[in-house]
Amino acid sequence: MVKILTSWIGFTDIRASKGSKKDGVGPVCQAIQAREFDEVDLISDLAPDETDQYIHWLASFTNSKIVLHYKKLTSPTNFSEIYEAATRVLSNIQSRHGKELLSSFHLSPGTPAMAAVWIILAKTRFPAELIESFPQKGVKTASVPFDISAEFIPDLLRGPDNQLERLAEGLSPNAPEFTHLIHRSNVMKRVILKAQRIAPRSVPVLIEGESGTGKELLARAIHKAGIRSKGPFIPVNCGAIPETLLESELFGYEKGAFTGADKQKKGYFEAADGGTLFLDEFGELPWPGQVKLLRVLQEKEVSRLGATKPVKFNTRIIAATNRNLIDEIAKNRFREDLFYRIAVAIIKLPPLRERAGDIGLVTEALISQINIEGENEPGYIHKKISAGAKNLMLQYEWPGNVRELQNTLMRAAMWSTGNTISLEDIKEAMIPISLFKKDSLLDRPIEDGVNLPELMDKLAQHYLKKAMDKANGNKTNAARLVGLPSYQTFTNWMKKYKVT
Repeated sequence: MVKILTSWIGFTDIRASKGSKKDGVGPVCQAIQAREFDEVDLISDLAPDETDQYIHWLASFTNSKIVLHYKKLTSPTNFSEIYEAATRVLSNIQSRHGKELLSSFHLSPGTPAMAAVWIILAKTRFPAELIESFPQKGVKTASVPFDISAEFIPDLLRGPDNQLERLAEGLSPNAPEFTHLIHRSNVMKRVILKAQRIAPRSVPVLIEGESGTGKELLARAIHKAGIRSKGPFIPVNCGAIPETLLESELFGYEKGAFTGADKQKKGYFEAADGGTLFLDEFGELPWPGQVKLLRVLQEKEVSRLGATKPVKFNTRIIAATNRNLIDEIAKNRFREDLFYRIAVAIIKLPPLRERAGDIGLVTEALISQINIEGENEPGYIHKKISAGAKNLMLQYEWPGNVRELQNTLMRAAMWSTGNTISLEDIKEAMIPISLFKKDSLLDRPIEDGVNLPELMDKLAQHYLKKAMDKANGNKTNAARLVGLPSYQTFTNWMKKYKVT
């Protein structure tokens, strides 16, 4: 087990490093002198020069590895930002060490809001010991005499996001078409903002995301918020149509076009005229179908099988895929010209595990829906979820996303005998899945050998790109995210690993 201390750096720590006798060595240093830790993860919202000086000073007191995380806040009392910053750091720690950790969160440094978030996280998503430091009494485990349950979180995390409000200036303050997309996380706020921006337009949209993230739900919201809302919304699962029937299903056919065609039939493109055609599992289209679809999108007209004249259509296209189409293009499995034809506006739906603060909210909405649907079933008892069950659900990563969460709740509601879904009910209803990913860098079989330099290249490329995206192109901030000392070093790594 790896022992890790996680803490914000407070002003008392900074003053202590500058020789303040009143503050002694400060809360963090006092903790690492009193207890042994393999790693100390510190989060700083303070000036970089002060922070760097403090880290250098602190290192002289311990042999523990010190990992610094810069997280700039608009306010040290903004619960939403503090929660998001802390969960990112803790997720980073788990990704590096796995979940077999002995974690301690330090309550003393920082603001009361920071301490409150540590308590919430320790009692829900990231179980941990809570410690406090006192100049005279030393370091003690904090006594929290009640178990903070998941239902206490929502009101704390609804703080305004000024940046998003400025970005959304000019939008209607209410967007009823998007209210059923339950969320409070900043990452989903940005998704909804983008969707609102493009909804009134007629440009094609590509929605990317893992299975179960709600791609069709978002597509329907975009349709309802657009100028075609009174027209039809036609969903089509491209992966479920046999290749031999693809053309007739999408484009239609005339009477007598083939054996069994006893009457004329409109295809999906014509059926969606004046509305929206939602092409789900877009990445599953076979190559011949991609060629035909490209021509239809270019010409804005379809030719039914057996027809001599094409038919114009006025349909907005929204496509969705759980595949990475750029990778599919590189593997020659998807046409590049079709990709650029459809990917005018691209929205990436995040998986549930990356939507900090959303799991509890989505859970409440789903259990309410299950209760409403169960009202007409004989003997159904309205269900509520126990605090222990909620906390377990907050710790689980949900590889199947919202769909898996919904199915789990449905099973638990059916199997629980009383009106409360207990911790044991949720455990029995869960189906833990270890997803094997083809591009996983850590789980590849080594019996036949691995290309370590190639894996190192992929790992570096992945996180360099991710850091640049998260830092909005700012190399100084990106360097901090990946633990590099400066933007010059970050630039050299980009050149080395051919990241543009």
